[in-house]
Amino acid sequence: MSGAMSWPFLRLYGLVILYFSANSILNVIIPLRGESLGASNTAIGLIMGGYLFTTMFFRPWAGHIIQKQGPIKVLRIILIINGFALILYTFTGLGGYLVARILQGVSTAFFSMALQIGIIDALPEKDRSQGISLYSLFANLPGIIGPLLALGIWQAGGMNYFTIVMVVIALSTGLIGYSAKIQKTKEQAISTDKQEVSMFSSFGQLVKNPVLFKCSVLMLVSSIVFGAITTFIPLYAAQLKSVNAGIYLMLQAGTVVFTRFALRKKIPSDGKWHSSFIMGTMLVLALAAQCVSFSTMGGFIFFYLGAILMGVAQAILYPTLTSYLSFVLPKVNRNVLIGLFIAMADLGVSLGGVIMGPIADFSSYSFMYMICAILGLAMIIFAYDRRKIFVS
Repeated sequence: MSGAMSWPFLRLYGLVILYFSANSILNVIIPLRGESLGASNTAIGLIMGGYLFTTMFFRPWAGHIIQKQGPIKVLRIILIINGFALILYTFTGLGGYLVARILQGVSTAFFSMALQIGIIDALPEKDRSQGISLYSLFANLPGIIGPLLALGIWQAGGMNYFTIVMVVIALSTGLIGYSAKIQKTKEQAISTDKQEVSMFSSFGQLVKNPVLFKCSVLMLVSSIVFGAITTFIPLYAAQLKSVNAGIYLMLQAGTVVFTRFALRKKIPSDGKWHSSFIMGTMLVLALAAQCVSFSTMGGFIFFYLGAILMGVAQAILYPTLTSYLSFVLPKVNRNVLIGLFIAMADLGVSLGGVIMGPIADFSSYSFMYMICAILGLAMIIFAYDRRKIFVS
């Protein structure tokens, strides 16, 4: 095996699995725990959204710092903070959960940026999209087993098990992460820019750069849908007959993993804008949300079909847009701008809980997911672009 599947990268993917396994458990435990304590959907959405809202805020700074200090040095420090956050979950209530989510958000901003920037710098251009896709694949792999494990812990009523799992994840992630290594390719090492770019001037590119703006809006809106699914599907499933939230999340994560692995060499890695490809992905996203919405009448078939379609859309969109931006953004501040783009994904997931929670409170989960489907349809039109700046 070579390239994105070589041994050094497989070790990094193993670290990714360990790191994100905690989230796959917490995404189920926190909403259930919050509901048992009498928290509203709005409060649960704020706690869940606090994690990625914090991640969003720190993404660009993470890209800037990593560009100056290197990914490995940053990675080793941030894993200590992550370990403390995971242990904090084991002995606090909802207030402590919010603090832990914020700390974990800071950690994730630097962790994911360090690994993705390291992968982009360490792989030749032809393997870049495959490396990003595999990173995303392994980040979603814990979602296959994690939700079922979380439901097992919850149904057993044993928070002692939860404590043991969090401590084991914190320690093992720290130990493996400390020994990780990432090296730049010769081309990347030679082309490393010495020019300093103002951090604040890079923020303006989010609006001024049409390519970054289009990708960021697509990622933001899509992530609102992803966030609404992650936050409220455990509570929505409890209102339906013959469905299980753990199976839904397992199907979605399994589809993400299978699709990313099967299509890892098919995702565009040529620096060109493929309108039909991205518009088709947005259509799949809209159909997924509508299937989940319709499952109140259509039953478990539409519920689980929505999980599969949602997984397909999630698997394709992120690596496609990230790979495209890695080609077309200026190298002098590429890391910061990619950080801004990923921050939009974090913001979207956060808003999926914060905005969609009140909508669910005032109407229903089914209506809220129908709103998500409408957002997906709007992005089909937005994804179309034949301007020269995009396609050449």
